[in-house]
Amino acid sequence: MAASLRLGCGRRALRYLLGSASGGWAEAGVTSLGRGVGCRGLHGTAWLWVDPIKILMPSLSPTMEEGNIVKWLKKEGEAVSAGDALCEIETDKAVVTLDSGEDGILAKIVVEEGSKGIQLGSLIGLMVEEGADWKQVEIPKDVSPQPPPAPPVSAPLVAEAVVPASATKAQPARKLLFRLSPAARNILEMNNIDASQGTPTGPRGIFTKEDALKLVHQKKSGKLAESRPSPAPSTTTAVPSPPQAPPAPPATGPPSYPRPMIPPVSTPGQPNAVGTFTEIPASNVRRVIAKRLTESKSTIPHAYATADCDLGAVLKLRQSLIKDDIKVSVNDFIIKAIAVTLKQMPDVNVSWDGEGPKQLSSIDISVAVATDRGLITPILKDAAAKGIQEIALSVKALAKKARDGKLLPEEYQGGSFSVSNLGMFGVDEFRAVINPPQSCILAVGRSRPQLRLSEDEEGNVRLQQHDLVTVSMSSDSRVVDDELATKFLERFKANLENPARLY
Repeated sequence: MAASLRLGCGRRALRYLLGSASGGWAEAGVTSLGRGVGCRGLHGTAWLWVDPIKILMPSLSPTMEEGNIVKWLKKEGEAVSAGDALCEIETDKAVVTLDSGEDGILAKIVVEEGSKGIQLGSLIGLMVEEGADWKQVEIPKDVSPQPPPAPPVSAPLVAEAVVPASATKAQPARKLLFRLSPAARNILEMNNIDASQGTPTGPRGIFTKEDALKLVHQKKSGKLAESRPSPAPSTTTAVPSPPQAPPAPPATGPPSYPRPMIPPVSTPGQPNAVGTFTEIPASNVRRVIAKRLTESKSTIPHAYATADCDLGAVLKLRQSLIKDDIKVSVNDFIIKAIAVTLKQMPDVNVSWDGEGPKQLSSIDISVAVATDRGLITPILKDAAAKGIQEIALSVKALAKKARDGKLLPEEYQGGSFSVSNLGMFGVDEFRAVINPPQSCILAVGRSRPQLRLSEDEEGNVRLQQHDLVTVSMSSDSRVVDDELATKFLERFKANLENPARLY
């Protein structure tokens, strides 16, 4: 006698039942039938229902809302072990490898590689248990793949409205509209005067303030009607109105004067015409950068402070290190000076979490790196405890991973202070946008020679050449006010101009 069962057990329990050597399952044989597993026991045949393992689009960063499938690293029917790489997913920060959490077989790729804008939690693939027939797997009815985005529809060159002939004949002639200047509009509305009672004299038919004052003067002298004229029905010829178009109710207040489309000020262009533009697809990184920059500038009160730093001692020390085959850059010294200054002034090493400031225990410097996908800020962890050479090697490794899109989430999430250097592009100085939830970012320009008066060791004043760099600090005024930012720049300048303080 055969029995039919449907068990709602987990996979571990299923393995236990199928592999048990006691009771009626001692002589059981396993036969895979897609989503069901048939077991022949002492008391008949039982069917254990096995659901496919769903592979969902994961959240790989706090700001991630959707992802792109860059490449599938496994093929359908290929065996997968726990920890194996399934596919590469482009997040809002980098390209991250999605690893399998279970053993099995990749049965179905639901979202093909190259697909973009896959929402979090969407089904992207299916796996089955080892030994199951992966070819018979079906996509669950409750989860379906996302439809491909519809191609953009080009707007027609000329949009024409189809109006019945009867309706066209029934429409009364439109009253001539004037282009009013703001002052003229205000004067006319205050005095309840219709602009059609006057003549515009401004350039390109604009009704000016002087034209409005002229009508006011005529009204006061009695040469102008008190109320606005309204279209009155003709006394000689009666024109019946169509039944489907009842007359509009009379206006209760002074009518507005919208800017008329005819005649136009100039011939309008055709921005949506075919061939007049090229649509550039925005990556997830670009969209997130745009969103975060907009939020930063609109919600964070930015304050700016600028200072000139003398790089003479840093350049001299750098040359001596290069002779010993230790390659470091000026930016490495700047990062070190920031970290040391933050250690000396922990009040600046804070962030704003929406409710108030947070004191950060670790000094992690975010370094801006330009990539083809946008600006990425990998994080140099515990920068104050690192030497110049270690900072140089770490920054180079992080910059390469950022350009290759191989940064791990922990390598770009967090940070307590950012630095952006555009000196290599010939920029003297600039202002950077704060990277929330951080409270400060330092913008660094190029090094430039400049003549300045200075005193020598004997106290003699003479004109000397100095290598100066301009640094501009953008700070969140909610946690780092102007006084604190000024003190930070003063301490940073002293540390940078005296490299011995950095150790």
